[in-house]
Amino acid sequence: MEASDTNTPISSSQSPTSSSSLPPPPQVIMSPCAACKILRRRCAEKCVLAPYFPPTEPAKFTTAHRVFGASNIIKFLQELPESQRADAVTSMVYEAGARIRDPVYGCAGAICQLQTQVNELQAQLAKAQAEIANMQFQQANMVALLYMQMAEANNKATATTQEPPPSPQQSVDNFIASPPHINNNLNFFDDNNNTSLNSMWELFGHDHITTF
Repeated sequence: MEASDTNTPISSSQSPTSSSSLPPPPQVIMSPCAACKILRRRCAEKCVLAPYFPPTEPAKFTTAHRVFGASNIIKFLQELPESQRADAVTSMVYEAGARIRDPVYGCAGAICQLQTQVNELQAQLAKAQAEIANMQFQQANMVALLYMQMAEANNKATATTQEPPPSPQQSVDNFIASPPHINNNLNFFDDNNNTSLNSMWELFGHDHITTF
C-alpha cells in the first residue's frame, strides 16, 4: 500500500527571512540642556529650560542665572504661555547682560544712551532739512531773477528790431504837434509874403492911377 502522505504538500514552519525584517531604531542619546548641565542635575524629558537654553549656548544661561537665579527663571517661564516664553528668555538675557555691564542703571542706562543718540540725530536731521530748504529757496529766487532778466532782454530786442512804421494819420498828428520853431519859421514866411504883396500892390496901383 502506498503512503498517502506522498501527495500532500509539506508545510513550512520556518519564520520570515531576516531581509524582510526592519532593523531596530538607533538609540538616541539625549544631551542635557545648558541649564541642567550648569546646575548639575538630571534633565527631565519635559524640562522647561531645555527649549530655550540649548547645550551649545551655555553662556546664555550663565548670564541670566547670574542676575535672576534659576528658580526665578523657571517660575517666570511657568507663568507664561509657550508662545511668549522665547521672547521672555531673550529679554531676560539682554537685561542680565546690561546689568552686568552697568550695575547701577542696567538696561535703563542703555535705553537712555540710545534715546540721547536718537535726539542728537533728529536735531542734525532737522538742521540739514532746514539748510536744504534754504538752498532750494535761494535757487528758486535766482532762477526767477534770471528768467525776468532774460524776458526783459528779449522784449527790448523785439521792440528795436520789429518797430512798425508810423501810419499817415500818425504822421499828420506829429506834424501838427511839431515844436514851436517850425511854426515860427512858417510865420516868417507869411510875413514876407504879406510885405511883398503890399509893395507890389502899391507899385501897380500907383502906375495905374498915373496912366489914367
